[in-house]
Amino acid sequence: MAYGFTLDDVAFLRSAAGRAALAGCAELDASRVADVAAARRAVGERHAAAVLETVALRRKSVAKIVDSGEWLFTSDALQQASATPVARHRARRLAGLAVHDVTCSVGADLVELSRAAPAVLGSDVDPVRLEMAQHNASVAGVAPLVSRADALRPVSRDAAVVADPARRDSAGRRVWRPADFLPPLDELVTAYPGRVLSVKCAPGMDFAIAPWAEEVELVSLDGQVREACLWRGLSTGVTRRATVLRSDGAQWTLTDAEPDEVPAKAAGEWLVDPDGAVVRAGLVRHYAARHGLWQLDERIAYLTGDAPPPGVRAFRVLEQLPYREKPLGAVLRRLGVGRLEILVRGLDVDPDALRRRLKPRGHEESTVVLTRIGRSPVAFVCRSERIPSEGFQPGSPGVGSAGSE
Repeated sequence: MAYGFTLDDVAFLRSAAGRAALAGCAELDASRVADVAAARRAVGERHAAAVLETVALRRKSVAKIVDSGEWLFTSDALQQASATPVARHRARRLAGLAVHDVTCSVGADLVELSRAAPAVLGSDVDPVRLEMAQHNASVAGVAPLVSRADALRPVSRDAAVVADPARRDSAGRRVWRPADFLPPLDELVTAYPGRVLSVKCAPGMDFAIAPWAEEVELVSLDGQVREACLWRGLSTGVTRRATVLRSDGAQWTLTDAEPDEVPAKAAGEWLVDPDGAVVRAGLVRHYAARHGLWQLDERIAYLTGDAPPPGVRAFRVLEQLPYREKPLGAVLRRLGVGRLEILVRGLDVDPDALRRRLKPRGHEESTVVLTRIGRSPVAFVCRSERIPSEGFQPGSPGVGSAGSE
């Protein structure tokens, strides 16, 4: 059970005594009885739990929030917070506009918006998270206005609206119906007519149930799809966008305004599994057209070609055969494969169970790609290679990282 912070906890953690307690307990672990006892002796019973929880959350935050060493979090807020590169990307798209983050929580988006927008307001119904947001903004060197307010009762005029509705119920279970979001999605949209609107949602959401969204953007970071963002009012001229980010600052974007005329034909020298943001945005054909690739099958997201895009992990085809376990096992034994990765799309195959049955025992490493062409299951035995990002510049629209979905 996650610790429930109070305003008294936050006040202590922000004080000189709290900062000293956090520094003194930075190496302790709340899962160890001796460490809990040590924290109670050093801090006192009243605030020991808050200190230990904050120490643990700061450790977790390092993988998500840049320079978060002095931030304050609740467990739920950290879990839902946008990773810094994702929040920074959203802020860049709103640069130059006044912005109101109506569900600002502990400030992960608020901080990045404050660095890009001329005027920023953050609001939330939770007073504890608001106090944490003010602290985190101060630590980050920005000073947005912060106000306690219900997202469904606007306290700003004309500003672009950023929202990240909670997608878990009171028991912590994930909810998928927009009517069950907090605040409910349709009510949120209705509350801000005529405004530029940016709403963060789960990537697996059925976007057809948000007809007001003029653009759906899927965002991945370091090969993992992190979020979908529903946009209204930016007049971009596109309806679907995939944005691929890397922690080193590199990024590229693909939209449905680009060409998508590509054939489906026999495999070339390479197979390419487009980044998950591209797949979920429905832009596989656009990606293929940009990079001179083609499809194996019109209904399957694997692409193929004679030269893979720069900066991706691609699969050089060594063998292609109809998928049956015995012939596939014979090929792997002939190639001396012992370390085996199995990727599957379009077939009902459990990779782990298949690997156990194949019993690879050699010294070579290989990737088997299982898919179908038409109605026929096919196996490709490949060598995985990371293609260099030659000439790559951060922010370049044409190249970047594409990981397996």
